[in-house]
Amino acid sequence: MPNARFACAAIALALAAAGPLAAHAARPFTNIPYATWTDDDPLYRLYPGDEMDVAFPSAPELNKTVVVQPDGRINLALVAPQMAAGRSAPELEQQLSAAYADQLLRPDVTVTVRAQPLKVFVGGEVGKPGVYDMPGDIDALRAVIEAGGFSDTGKKWQVVIIRRGRDGRPMMRTVNLSDALHGKPGAELVPLRRFDIVFVPKTGLAEITSILAQVKNSLPVDFSYAFTPLY
Repeated sequence: MPNARFACAAIALALAAAGPLAAHAARPFTNIPYATWTDDDPLYRLYPGDEMDVAFPSAPELNKTVVVQPDGRINLALVAPQMAAGRSAPELEQQLSAAYADQLLRPDVTVTVRAQPLKVFVGGEVGKPGVYDMPGDIDALRAVIEAGGFSDTGKKWQVVIIRRGRDGRPMMRTVNLSDALHGKPGAELVPLRRFDIVFVPKTGLAEITSILAQVKNSLPVDFSYAFTPLY
């Protein structure tokens, strides 16, 4: 079921689709400069609710298992709460080592992130837009089905997948899930990764630019891709 904390994202998406699109419908989808799609895995970035082991080789008494709080911070001894959300493990290690530089002679810190669920956002013309925790490996079609399936107005043959690239910029591709839905040989399914966005458009790709521009500030931290609209 969708996580209630992120209901605002689904609501914002629905509101955006309801009316303000008309003024922007003529704007080309390329107004958001998407990075070239690649299947390379970007660095894992932390998210509220993630659990990690923080270890201090020179001061093992400070070792601690912590959870990223809703505000994105973690609490450790001797230093102020540290922002962790949106950072990769190596970035957080550097940050914590700097924070402990005045406390320890050898402020080396290691961060080990524990396994986390596959969380994706499914929006647009589906039965129940929202953020979903997916069990194990999952593809775009299964995510849409989990979100209540396609609505009658959804373009099954032009489903949009948006993924955060290595530099934080969004990568976008479209996929024909109509073929997969009907079991056609060779149909694309697109295996999903954590924090992917699966969007089923109603009237075409032109509307997605304005929808994403409107909801980007309402999405959870790791859904907040580095959008830089040109208009």
